[in-house]
Amino acid sequence: MESAELFSSDKSVDTDDDGYSIVLELHGDDPLFDKKKKLLHDKGFGVKKQIPLQSSSSPDLISKTLETMLQIGRIFCLDEVELYFGEFDTQSGSYSTRNELETLNLLLSLVESLLASQMHEQLNVWKDLQSAIVNKIHEFGNQNKVDAKIDRNYICEKEKYLVQWGERNGARTKLEIAYVEGAGRGAIAVEDLNIGDIALEIPVCIIISEELVYKSDMYNILGKMDGMSSETILLLWSMKEKHNCESKFKNYFDTLPEEFNTGLSFGVHAIMALEGTLLLEEIMQAKEHLRMQYDELFPTLCNDYPDIFPPEFYTWEQFLWACELWYSNSLKVMFADGKLRTCLIPIAGFLNHSLLNPHIVRYGKVDSATNTLKFPLSRPCSVGEQCCLSYGNFSTSHLITFYGFSPQGDNPYDVIPIDIDVGQVDCIEDCSMSNWTTHMVWGTWLSNNHNIFHYGLPSSLLDYLRRVRNPTQQEKTLVPATLEIELEVLEDLQSTFSGMLKNLGDTDFADDIDRENTSWDVKLAVEFKDLQRRIVSSIITSCSAGRKLVENELSRFVSEE
Repeated sequence: MESAELFSSDKSVDTDDDGYSIVLELHGDDPLFDKKKKLLHDKGFGVKKQIPLQSSSSPDLISKTLETMLQIGRIFCLDEVELYFGEFDTQSGSYSTRNELETLNLLLSLVESLLASQMHEQLNVWKDLQSAIVNKIHEFGNQNKVDAKIDRNYICEKEKYLVQWGERNGARTKLEIAYVEGAGRGAIAVEDLNIGDIALEIPVCIIISEELVYKSDMYNILGKMDGMSSETILLLWSMKEKHNCESKFKNYFDTLPEEFNTGLSFGVHAIMALEGTLLLEEIMQAKEHLRMQYDELFPTLCNDYPDIFPPEFYTWEQFLWACELWYSNSLKVMFADGKLRTCLIPIAGFLNHSLLNPHIVRYGKVDSATNTLKFPLSRPCSVGEQCCLSYGNFSTSHLITFYGFSPQGDNPYDVIPIDIDVGQVDCIEDCSMSNWTTHMVWGTWLSNNHNIFHYGLPSSLLDYLRRVRNPTQQEKTLVPATLEIELEVLEDLQSTFSGMLKNLGDTDFADDIDRENTSWDVKLAVEFKDLQRRIVSSIITSCSAGRKLVENELSRFVSEE
């Protein structure tokens, strides 16, 4: 997706006859502006920072300048979850792989824009800074490289025809479609690709958007219906178009699976396996919404306009298939006219998701000069390597429900929301991030600090719960009154999550499952339940360990007395 521009600059600012400066400024319309402003202040920065550079800067000075830019830029690029948990990994020097890659690429974009605007005598300092950022991105890529096993026995003939069709219509690609073990079809680099290289370029003329529907016979009917969105019209259009042998997009529809196997298609056994989980609630709510939407349209449209809406094309099963198609394959695209549209992008749909190690993170905006949608690399991709993009910062429950897969590795967006009334306590300005209106937890193995007053749990949640018990408490000190409150907080949290673990049931069902031979949906359901049980168990364990720390400190006071 096209990332928000978080930086602004007044190009270069002369500091003296031999120096320049780069300006980083947090946008005032950032929805997390106040929280980021406070974090910047805690780190010794303001929302606007002018960073000086000498035209003859040494490598050490360039390195120090870049480090300052990164410290500020990382905070600018924090999303809500990263900001809430505030976990900075001192070993890697980053908040997350996602945050680090986005920060480096936004800094690179800024420096390159300055580089393009400077006179020749100013170029060296910007080129040196550009090289330093590129080197950082290369280091990042080498540390986070994931090998993909390609199954050459799987022949992707239909996919090959689609790529050829796309190229005849102006598409350009440096990728081939192959079958990747554990991921299905994926896009593989056919040559070494560097930062900024265009892995895939799709002309607007083969993008499936609402413009196509305006030319169809069904638009005269659907366009007059109250509350009918362009996305719903496109969905209904695709249900019919996939059966059209003369369709311009026949090659595209031929590559689509008969079943998408997302959470929306979970069977009874998989639903039963999800009892007590967040995923069960998400799937049931989504299916209920879709069923209501379908019943509002059919069979009425088929009865009133059978020639335009043939009943055999508009069954509930076909409707669900189309919903899964658009949920799992559509992208939001900003067109040259400034309008954001939901689209299907032939060929681009084979780019698989990587939350932790994407190659492409900035996409979704049509280049007005070429009238194409480009997918540039944010980090290098070697020949034979699977090229991945980021679908977004989604939880595993969302990815299973709407995309049909569980991501590899720890997903920091697998959070459990805490339902508490934040209006009970007056906000204390000095408390860390005290103005959060929602609270959440994640697996405590993702946290770095398990010492007393931290326990691997989010500081914002702990501070809030402390203030519930003592609104005047601002400092965390090793005194009996404070420690007694710590015990109460940890006991309450442990009790809450012990109840949640009980609701998840025992592990007998999961233990009895033959995971290699069971159905795809039951396998995904059991894996998710295992994940949620692991998260909840980690919180209980951290609370128990925390209580022991606090009790040990309290026992010291008793022994001294």
